[in-house]
Amino acid sequence: MYEVSIRKHFDAAHYLRGYQGKCETIHGHRYEVVATVRARETDEIGLAYDFSVLKKQLGRILDRLDHKCVNDVPPFDEINASAENIARTICQQLQPMLQGTGTHLHSVQVFESPDSAVTYFPDEAQVDQP
Repeated sequence: MYEVSIRKHFDAAHYLRGYQGKCETIHGHRYEVVATVRARETDEIGLAYDFSVLKKQLGRILDRLDHKCVNDVPPFDEINASAENIARTICQQLQPMLQGTGTHLHSVQVFESPDSAVTYFPDEAQVDQP
């Protein structure tokens, strides 16, 4: 089994509705996002998945959030812009891009700071299994 990971960042503001503390007011983060795909085999030139392709796919998703108030971007206008919800939403948007590639999305990790991260593992029944 191979794991291929890409790390990208975006800068954005957010706030947590209903939170009793500082995070209830708008504040910003340099979010770091790590997407990891798994593949059983490599292709004819020895790649499990092309780093540049995964980087572009993740970039298209993160561009929607970069330099925005995440709470203003659907679906976060209806659900809380927590790191947990951001990780799950990125996962749900990235999964369809991987269909038919012989890979499956293993996890999406979202760091709000160098010390604080959430990792979301998609339901294996919902991913394209190699």
